[in-house]
Amino acid sequence: MSEIISRNVSVGQCSIYSLETKNTQGHDVLLLHGAKFQAETWKELTTLGRLDDAGYRPHAIDLPGFGKSPRCTVAPETVLQAFIQDQKLSRPVLVGPSMSGRISLDFALKYPEFVGGLVLIGAVGVQERSEQLDTIRIPCLILWGSNDTVSPLAYARLLHQRIPGAQLRIFDNAGHPCYLDQPDLWHQELLAFLHKNFT
Repeated sequence: MSEIISRNVSVGQCSIYSLETKNTQGHDVLLLHGAKFQAETWKELTTLGRLDDAGYRPHAIDLPGFGKSPRCTVAPETVLQAFIQDQKLSRPVLVGPSMSGRISLDFALKYPEFVGGLVLIGAVGVQERSEQLDTIRIPCLILWGSNDTVSPLAYARLLHQRIPGAQLRIFDNAGHPCYLDQPDLWHQELLAFLHKNFT
């Protein structure tokens, strides 16, 4: 059983709540969260432990104003850049559900040198970035619930069409947080993607 460590990391003007394992080897994976969830969600879902067991170096953070991270005036993308640099993460794979899917896309477009891969789950705000998507040149996995009523399936297909080499997996009969609705399939798809691209 992987031991999960919690701590508060000072990132510029912000204090960021972080969960990680003791693993110091393997590729970094940085787990973000949707508006209704937090870093602890990945612990409860066993995603942190499974990544650790598979040889990756997982981190989960609460974005400013969510979970146990107090609000701060710094933009999420700037906080991510500072966290990645401060913690010496090496081009992590960003896992971004919903709201964090949009943040992950913005971050990859603004700071491509800091990102190794993207896992976008029911990302919102996709259409506003459609003209830039073809500039993303890193491995990308797109996961969507077939019954997502928050972010339409058309956004998943747009991402798949526009991001070169992107993989698309649709979870049948799953809603917006498809990783919560079908956790076994979620972990299977995530680990297969990481194994293919980051081992």
